Amino acid sequence: MDSVVSDATAVSESPVEAPAAAGIPAQPQTGPREPEPGAEDGAQDWQLDHTRAPIATKIVVAGGFGVGKTTFVRAVSEITPLQTEALMTRASEDTDDLTSTPDKLTTTVAMDFGRITLDNDLVLYVFGTPGQQRFWFMWDDLVRGAIGAIVLADTRRLTDCFPALDYFESCGLPYIVAVNHFEGTERFEPEDVREALTVSPDVPVVIMDARKRYSVVETLLSMVAHALEATPE
Repeated sequence: MDSVVSDATAVSESPVEAPAAAGIPAQPQTGPREPEPGAEDGAQDWQLDHTRAPIATKIVVAGGFGVGKTTFVRAVSEITPLQTEALMTRASEDTDDLTSTPDKLTTTVAMDFGRITLDNDLVLYVFGTPGQQRFWFMWDDLVRGAIGAIVLADTRRLTDCFPALDYFESCGLPYIVAVNHFEGTERFEPEDVREALTVSPDVPVVIMDARKRYSVVETLLSMVAHALEATPE
């Protein structure tokens, strides 16, 4: 009995030989096993499991001209963002106020689009709207199917975000206010901004930096949480 056990142990511990091919003697395989088919480094669980579908949601980012919508989308997108930037010319001097953004050379003429995956299988599609009044006719198409909106605000020109606030109030889409804090400007508390904008107490107001990914992600999470509270079904 001992000899049988020892022989079996020896067989189980011996290296596995690869089959001979084209006259080449079989060689023992002692290296690490090959990864299982379908495994990919860095892939999300839902990308490898074909029985699961990701939950895709749409969020709109709106606000006044030059408030940071394109920067917001660019900072958070895990793909190369779609941008429809056009060079600004003297023809727009009478309609586009560059007092607060003198270094701005381009403007969005259609939309910005980016994507970010959160919590394994939650995918957010982020659409940035154009800020100038002459492009507002596109908003109805951009907000179709969205679960909510983020209204970006600049405390130096809060009145620029009033049209976006009025629009989302009128269409009943859940929204939050995100104050994009620019360097060198005075920092205000969320409640001060709420009072200045006369925003309802149930609408979240956050202070963020559109250039920093973690800040944008936190803002998106606040939007998703608010949308779930407003429309739990």
